Amino acid sequence: MKPLMMAALESDAGAAATVWTYIAYLLVSVALTVWVARTLHRHGRIFLVDSFLGNEALADSVNHLLVVGFYLINIGYVTLALKYGDRAIDARTALETLSTKVGLVLVVLGAMHFFNLLIFSKLRRRATLHRPPPLPPQYPGKAIHG
Repeated sequence: MKPLMMAALESDAGAAATVWTYIAYLLVSVALTVWVARTLHRHGRIFLVDSFLGNEALADSVNHLLVVGFYLINIGYVTLALKYGDRAIDARTALETLSTKVGLVLVVLGAMHFFNLLIFSKLRRRATLHRPPPLPPQYPGKAIHG
């Protein structure tokens, strides 16, 4: 006796194409989300440390919180977007649907990245306004005339 889902998929080729498209979409989208989050976490640390005036503990904490929020928003979007769009009925529509859905995930990931950059650039600019100006270099034994 076959499981009910397998029997239903075997009787309707369109349903099978839709299910395989959904599975591929979820795998690709979650993998892309994880890769982007890890990349941003690893390479964004130095930017955050500078934005928080060298406070590494605060920068690391914010970096971790950003990654958690990034996962929640993106994986939430991926799962919500699963049911929207065309249904795959054959290989061609399956690839078109998969391409459209993954493309939208990439656009959302990119938009979130640039939004975060905008916010932290503003924070960094605000933090650097309150820094004292750098001192001119001191040369031992030479008087500097201005």
